[in-house]
Amino acid sequence: MSERILKALMQLFAIIAGPRSSNRNGRNIVESFLKQQLNEEIVEEYLKLFDGFYALYQKKQSQENRREKSLSLSSVKVLKICTQINQELDLRQKVVVLIRLLEFVKSDVEISEQELEFILTVADIFHYPENEFTLIKDFVLNPFDSMPETPNMLLIDGQKTTTIPGIRHLYQESFHDKIWVVHFKPSDMYLARCFGEHEVYINGQMIINDRVYILTQGSALRDSKMKPIYYSDIISAFYINENDNKIEFAAQQVEYHFKGGIKGLNKIDFVEESGSLIGIMGASGAGKSTLLNVLNGSNQPSSGKVTINGVDIHKEKEKVEGLIGFVSQDDLLIEELSVYQNLFYNAKLCFGNTSNFQLNLKVFRILKSLGLYEIKDMVVGNPLNKKISGGQRKRLNIALELIREPAILFLDEPTSGLSSRDSENIMDLLKELALKGKLIFTVIHQPSSDIFKMFDKLFILDNGGYLIYDGNPVDSIIYFKSKIHHANWNDSECRLCGNVNPEQVFNIIDSKIIDEYGNLTHNRRKTPQEWFRHLTENRDLPALSLRKGQHLPENAFKIPGKIKQFFVFITRDVLSKIANRQYLIINLTEAPILAFLLSFIIKYYTNDSSGYSLSGNPNLPVYLFISVIVAIFIGLSVSAEEIIKDRKILKRERFLNLSRTSYLLSKIVILIVLSAFQALIFVFIGNSIMGIQGMYFNYWLVLFSAWFFACMMGLNISDTFDTVVTIYILIPFLVIPQLILSGVIISFDKLNPAISSPSKIPWYGEIITARWAYEALAVYQFNHNDYETIFYDYNKVMSDADYKKNYWVKTLMNKVSYCQRNYTNPVMQLKVKEALTVLRNEIEKELNQNNRVPFILLSQLYYDKINETVLRETENYLDQLNNYYLKRFNRANNLRDELINSFQETKEEKEAFLKLKRENTNENLTTFVRNSNSLERIIEWNGQLVRKIDPIYLNPENDFIKAHFYAPNKKLFGYYVDTYWINILVMWVYNLLLYLSLHFRLLRRLIEYFTYKKLI
Repeated sequence: MSERILKALMQLFAIIAGPRSSNRNGRNIVESFLKQQLNEEIVEEYLKLFDGFYALYQKKQSQENRREKSLSLSSVKVLKICTQINQELDLRQKVVVLIRLLEFVKSDVEISEQELEFILTVADIFHYPENEFTLIKDFVLNPFDSMPETPNMLLIDGQKTTTIPGIRHLYQESFHDKIWVVHFKPSDMYLARCFGEHEVYINGQMIINDRVYILTQGSALRDSKMKPIYYSDIISAFYINENDNKIEFAAQQVEYHFKGGIKGLNKIDFVEESGSLIGIMGASGAGKSTLLNVLNGSNQPSSGKVTINGVDIHKEKEKVEGLIGFVSQDDLLIEELSVYQNLFYNAKLCFGNTSNFQLNLKVFRILKSLGLYEIKDMVVGNPLNKKISGGQRKRLNIALELIREPAILFLDEPTSGLSSRDSENIMDLLKELALKGKLIFTVIHQPSSDIFKMFDKLFILDNGGYLIYDGNPVDSIIYFKSKIHHANWNDSECRLCGNVNPEQVFNIIDSKIIDEYGNLTHNRRKTPQEWFRHLTENRDLPALSLRKGQHLPENAFKIPGKIKQFFVFITRDVLSKIANRQYLIINLTEAPILAFLLSFIIKYYTNDSSGYSLSGNPNLPVYLFISVIVAIFIGLSVSAEEIIKDRKILKRERFLNLSRTSYLLSKIVILIVLSAFQALIFVFIGNSIMGIQGMYFNYWLVLFSAWFFACMMGLNISDTFDTVVTIYILIPFLVIPQLILSGVIISFDKLNPAISSPSKIPWYGEIITARWAYEALAVYQFNHNDYETIFYDYNKVMSDADYKKNYWVKTLMNKVSYCQRNYTNPVMQLKVKEALTVLRNEIEKELNQNNRVPFILLSQLYYDKINETVLRETENYLDQLNNYYLKRFNRANNLRDELINSFQETKEEKEAFLKLKRENTNENLTTFVRNSNSLERIIEWNGQLVRKIDPIYLNPENDFIKAHFYAPNKKLFGYYVDTYWINILVMWVYNLLLYLSLHFRLLRRLIEYFTYKKLI
């Protein structure tokens, strides 16, 4: 209170005092009032001020001829003083003033009407409700056996029942006095008045009979023969009939082991009932969060069980679904959404059968109850970029759980990082919930004295997960002092200010042994096991009173179906992305900007009059390949944070048993739409600038497939690794192999021979998506452009025939000649056998493909069977093949020439034909897909001849998909299918495999397995 208010109150006390037979009792009342507000030195100063005012008013009123006038003046002064201080006193302070004024007038032998009129005037000016003032007046002034008979009154005595109707009763065994407690609801205050012959103490201070005492958080009433009556016991007595659904929450011999066998919890036993606020304290690493996770059902205990009304929460989860709430220390808000949106979409995931209208009512009601309604439309931001305060963030996090009205609520350090004022507000909220019948467990760290006193019960854990204290918070100081035989063990709080220092407890628990030199050692005076033994020796757990499953509270919690969850997840995620302007701008502009830069920079043409044409641009293969790399890179960067940023939210949603599949599918659908858009705009801009005719859809489908593959890969690493830094460090390790092992920058047959083969694509090339995407684009661009489509069949026949007659037949003829020269020479036997193997393998393949030129001596092409006749016949067969392919080449060439001539009959047609070629073909791409720059046209490998020239015209020999690079088609179930469609199919198979990996968390499990294996 301010100095001005205290002076005014001293004047008010003096006015109301009037002429008295004795001022001693009244002065004691004033002194008691001042001691609640000030320290000892200042109390004396204000008492002197009161004495001065009292003497002045006594002198005025003692003059009989001025008595009536003095009364009028006093009334005016009372009005003036009360009006001055009314707006500066809160409701609780006004109640205290009224109580002390009533006690003040009661201290005299008789109470005059004038005094009561003055006090009634004060109450009116304070705008205190008349019925509540009457209750205060009766409580303070009435004799002990004439108290008001209302539910706001509580009688504490040693009788098991009471005969007074309409009041509340609290039985206290071995208590021979009586204590009346009244609850003033407007100010939510509890006042006690004691009457008896024994010494009763409140917070260590002896109670004066018939004096009114204000009960505060942590208060305890004691005498020498009874067990303490705690503040929580008194409050529970007032609310006992308002909480119909009783909860018995029990932990029975609970133990928990971490991986590797380390014990996290040791034989935890307790039984708690609804309506309590329980604090959990302990040193770092003592097992507080572990205990919370076991009690809330997140972790399965290694032994023992946790029950709600006898129902095991780990084995019968469906029976207790929705009864337990958990507010983690983590911030679970979606920073791009508003306060209202965070709560509304959380509610939609908790109430599957509730309409939006009813959900809005629930949301608005809880926002108002937590003081968040005024900021409901504010974006929450993040802890570093604050839009709302830390206290508001914490209240909103609590609201996420409170909206589904759990019967038991667990909170992990709800006050961490908050100011002292915000911390007290949060604890006030939790205390209010406990009074409404909730059972609340909260881990707390370094609480203030006021917060410490708010708890109804305190659990203290010691190293190794030992429960070493279970009782009243304030009594914990007395308990631990007594165990180390402290001199003033029965002092729990400061006698002057009433503050409690919780750190005393931990100083005692962790106190060290002193050696003979007076130095502290590293050894504790009492080990955790000793403290645990002290607790168990003097502890009687209450018996469970409810049968299994009896009186389980009903709750409206019902998670929606998976499809509905899917749509809620999508809506929530889309809204958060739209609200994030930076994310939106980058993802909408990244693809078109890169497409423009890439295509514009590599759009090469000579400075002659012919201008730009696709045919003359040597950079088309670069455009195709870089487009694929852009798709993979953007897909990875877009999706890399999608799951990891929701990691904390996912943990809570897993606690609620929400569908992970629905969540993943919502992410995938959003990324599909985003990838499709980015690929579409990239292709449209890039292809248009490059002058690629048509093929927009075909390019889009390939790039979209690669884009989405990268998104799925990004989701996998986002789900697997624990930090964003790790993920972004990993992205180059995923992109660089796509560059090196795609077969574009380095040909597959030019890689290290130890890990490659000149005859086929190595296994690692088969899993590189960039290879499949680039190959699909290159083959489709070459084979299906408007020009090549006309001549492809002729060119293919000519290419095959040219290869056979000019390279294949000549190589085999050389083998035959070699055998003719050396088959009789034993020294050359091995070389001859190798030559015969090549002849036999190649002729067998030719006969399988072409039976128009027969050969019946294939079985004779072995070293022990050959002779001059066999070799001569083989030579004749090859000559026939050469003639066959020469005729085939000439026939196809003539037909192609005729077709070309038909397109050039007039000058206009010739120009149109040449334009068609310029706009659709590309010389450099042709060089790539035909391998024209390679000096190796044919090579020998493992007894076979491998064709290296014109791979774009060569049908693969493998039966299932596998083929050489740039193959025009591939076999699928015995049928040739265009490479373009096969490659797209392969990419989507990879996408499916990545989804299965994501769904079952295979990559994370693999890494966890090897990490754990390394640790042990």
